Amino acid sequence: MRIGYLAAQIREAELPLLERGVPLMLRAAQALADQISSVLPDPATARVLVLAGGGDNGADATYTASLLAAAGTQVEVVAVKGTLHEKAEAAARDAGVELVFEQDPAGVAARVAGADVLVDGVLGIGSGGAAAGGSPALREPLRSVMVAVKAAAAEADPLIIAVDIPSGIDPDDGAVPDPDAVLGAHLTITFIGLKAGLLLEPAKSFAGKVWLEPIGAMQGLLGKTPAVQLP
Repeated sequence: MRIGYLAAQIREAELPLLERGVPLMLRAAQALADQISSVLPDPATARVLVLAGGGDNGADATYTASLLAAAGTQVEVVAVKGTLHEKAEAAARDAGVELVFEQDPAGVAARVAGADVLVDGVLGIGSGGAAAGGSPALREPLRSVMVAVKAAAAEADPLIIAVDIPSGIDPDDGAVPDPDAVLGAHLTITFIGLKAGLLLEPAKSFAGKVWLEPIGAMQGLLGKTPAVQLP
């Protein structure tokens, strides 16, 4: 049985832990770093390109970059929205991550060449889903950036890993309102519980293989009725 939850249910599950100061973001970053390291051809010579937004999803990705860099992997973080989570940015700088504040579509796309792994940490469930009255569609200028990156990735063929969900899909109903701007992931590392949208088409086809990392917060979903239940 595969069960998926709404974005709002995931946020409710993590809230008590966050209020107690449990470092869920760092747990997510460590889990993601472990997964990325496991697929690198050679962590000492591989190159990882991280596309990071300024919110929590981008923070997860940026903290992950700091852990990878500290372990000796070449990592570049592109702040595609012009800003990064302050503490995550500081950790990345301290670890020697190359930070690039670039919003020009061609400039960001040019960095895809030579990357072994491309990490999509642009938007997570905070962008809102249908159940909450939100829309995951990317807005300009970010949309043009992701369209350009998608074209570059089709040519360079890096392994694409999405943080929690691929940016631009609806976490609740699986809608993909603007598929031209959504990176199709080979692997999606999702946290706490499966998002309902990852189990539903057309989003399911953009998520690739989905791997769940509970990060010690899955117990918060006990007693909640899943939005999706599939055999």
